[in-house]
Amino acid sequence: MKAHAHSMIAVARQQGSQPQLRILNRSQTGSMLLESFIAILIFSMGILAIVGMQASAVKNSTDARYRSEASLLANELIGRMWVSNRTPATLQTDFQGGGGTDGAAYTAWYATVQTTLPGAAANPPTVTIDPVTSLVTVAVLWKAPSEPAADPAHRFSLIAQVR
Repeated sequence: MKAHAHSMIAVARQQGSQPQLRILNRSQTGSMLLESFIAILIFSMGILAIVGMQASAVKNSTDARYRSEASLLANELIGRMWVSNRTPATLQTDFQGGGGTDGAAYTAWYATVQTTLPGAAANPPTVTIDPVTSLVTVAVLWKAPSEPAADPAHRFSLIAQVR
């Protein structure tokens, strides 16, 4: 038998039977290899997507941790105010800070903030106390180490009335 330009003859033998002739199309040779490459490509893209989701989850959980620590620190300072002498003048003298005139209690608290939150040294928290209304505003700032310097710092603010 004569082979055509696009096909070839193959002899297939099965046990105990006569040889059978099959015509194989040359344009289909290598298609299994191509299918394998496409399957590997799709699988690789899926794995990359999972790795990207994992990185995003780690970043979000780190952001949540910093936010909860900032909340804890702000509430801790308000708690210290509640157990101290709560007259507005004393609160201002001891706890107000971040604007150049820092009270002793603010300075001790700020040391804790610096050891707990990244970037707190470059972005100090502010504590303002209104002597008329006794409203205390605590703003805690931080910046994650992986964030670009041009990005603004994260901020957690807490407003409470201490009487």
